[in-house]
Amino acid sequence: MADTRAVPLAPAEAPGPRPPRTVLLRRARELALVPALLLLTLLGALVNDSFLTERNIISILGASAALAMVVLAESLVLITGKFDLSLESVVGTAPALGALLVLPASQAGWGTRLPAALALPAILLAGAAVGALNGVLVVRLRLNAFIVTLAMLIVLRGLLVGATKGKTLFGMPDGFYAAATTTLLRVPLSVWLAAVAFALAGLVLRYHRVGRALYAIGGNADAARAAGIRVDRVTLGVYVVAGVLAAVGGLLQTGYVGAISANQGQNMIFTVFAAAVIGGIGLDGGKGTMSGALTGVLLLGVVQNLLTLAQVPSFWIQAIYGGIILVALMIARVTTGRAQD
Repeated sequence: MADTRAVPLAPAEAPGPRPPRTVLLRRARELALVPALLLLTLLGALVNDSFLTERNIISILGASAALAMVVLAESLVLITGKFDLSLESVVGTAPALGALLVLPASQAGWGTRLPAALALPAILLAGAAVGALNGVLVVRLRLNAFIVTLAMLIVLRGLLVGATKGKTLFGMPDGFYAAATTTLLRVPLSVWLAAVAFALAGLVLRYHRVGRALYAIGGNADAARAAGIRVDRVTLGVYVVAGVLAAVGGLLQTGYVGAISANQGQNMIFTVFAAAVIGGIGLDGGKGTMSGALTGVLLLGVVQNLLTLAQVPSFWIQAIYGGIILVALMIARVTTGRAQD
């Protein structure tokens, strides 16, 4: 006899899978910077009447443009699961090379007096060359990325001091300062350049196969290689792009300061990591967005501006950045639920 028991009908629309708790926490971590940024802005307005003026806001953006380019460079490297500590030295060495090529010997240059039209591309090529060398050592020779780029940082810092003889370079052609001095809608061109760079990187990471490859490599390089991704080539390309972005950041810094000192970019890597980490870029690869990294840059820019207006000594600013990194790492430990290697 056939079974005549009623069988319950499935609902017309089954509920979709809920996102894991860790995913929600990561999203909340990135979005948490927005209210924090608004809170700091409100605090700045209460503490100092000049904080919310147009002039001060543009000053924050202009001062953060160079940092933003280097944070973008480091974020791309971190997403692939690697490190590049040498970016801070590229910030100083690459534009110094261009300056030495254009300046006469009487102004501490090499006397070649190349036109700016040739010296500016040389700055980008210098950044690309450093990135390519880092990539070859890390990707081809399988050397530790942390140690390789730390050694490169030291080498480039020594080359910068030696080439400039410890002097500050100034008097370069207007092209070296154009990005910081030229304005569009009263905002420096350097700010627009950084914004466009972040927008393009965000679109590539979200929609292009190269962006998906970066996340795949950072998540599991072996699995990415098994899926047909050319892991070595992509990783090497990321190092080259990072070097170019750092060179652009150095050029923006030169325009903002108006000169190139022998210690340009020194200790900048700590701030770069602070911005990237609090912006949600994972140190173990495969995680993070450009919007989060950019929010981290803006947050640190506001913090530095507030402390400067309050006349806080610079060494306390570095200590505060270190504290921010520690807090961000603890938050990352909670949101991911995994121990950090």
